[in-house]
Amino acid sequence: MKAKKANDPMTATRNAPRRRTSPILAAVHESISGLHSIGAVSLETMREFDALCLSPVVELAPAQISALRLREQVSQPVFARYLNVSKSSISQWESGAKKPDGAALKLLNIVQSKGLKAIA
Repeated sequence: MKAKKANDPMTATRNAPRRRTSPILAAVHESISGLHSIGAVSLETMREFDALCLSPVVELAPAQISALRLREQVSQPVFARYLNVSKSSISQWESGAKKPDGAALKLLNIVQSKGLKAIA
């Protein structure tokens, strides 16, 4: 077994506080982290478990995107700047012509749960 370095970036990332969906998942994650720290759980398994703890990305309907923007009281161009997309993309998402995906969809999910200030 390899000795861990004190400045290992994976250890720092793994030990950073994360928002979990339930106290049960937080407790299980803490237990698995402890097992990893003593070498009972591999780094690969720990990474897979970390991935399971991420918040799911939910698709949003056009009306939900529009309502989200209106809730945050911003125009389409301003909303586009926050999400780092074009005004045209916001317009197409809100009309249903296109659907957001990838990083833009993740950012929309964050804005939906935490507000626009979370990505500002």
